[in-house]
Amino acid sequence: MAVDLVAYQKLKEELNAKGVILIAVSKTKPVEELQKLYDAGQRDFGENYVQELVQKQALLPKDIRWHFIGHLQSNKVKMIAPFVHLIHGVDSLKLLEVINKEGGKLERQINCLLQVHIAKEETKFGFDIPEAKQAAAVYFLEKKYDHVAVCGLMGMASFSDKLQLVQEEFQSLKQLFSEVKELHTTDTQFNILSMGMSGDYLMAIQNGSTMVRVGSLLFGKRS
Repeated sequence: MAVDLVAYQKLKEELNAKGVILIAVSKTKPVEELQKLYDAGQRDFGENYVQELVQKQALLPKDIRWHFIGHLQSNKVKMIAPFVHLIHGVDSLKLLEVINKEGGKLERQINCLLQVHIAKEETKFGFDIPEAKQAAAVYFLEKKYDHVAVCGLMGMASFSDKLQLVQEEFQSLKQLFSEVKELHTTDTQFNILSMGMSGDYLMAIQNGSTMVRVGSLLFGKRS
């Protein structure tokens, strides 16, 4: 299925009115489809696989803001560190340290989100809520990560038709976000709450999301 530009424009208008950033999740999609969305005005694209991200970044316009939204292995950080705009899935302090090291080599600060495991499914990565509080405390209080900017939190709700469950998961992440912000920072840097995808983005926004990751609504089902 080709990119749906009518759906894109409708979604973009809806999100702009709410001040929510749209990440077009373009994993497995050909660069020609990304280019069409770029030509329509989209600048934030999300990829799940490092190799695919590197290949697309080399072929597409340089003002694209690339978001890495998959599970990032420490040994692959250096491949995306020179250009990545935001790493959504920081799920350990070890990974944060590696990103900081690679940022130091490049003399750049790399934007990151702490990924929090809010879903009831076991397959998703991320800190649990107590671990996320501890990781935030380490980052903000120890002040040893000069080349990382922790800009907020990311989470994925359960893939479920139980709307109450999904709502509760989003609410738990919003509460954590508010607690971390109040405890550790008055800095406007910590302002991203990335939650919500094609099937649940409206509920995510209702519960405080500032950034949604949408793929199938724009590109159709993954190949």
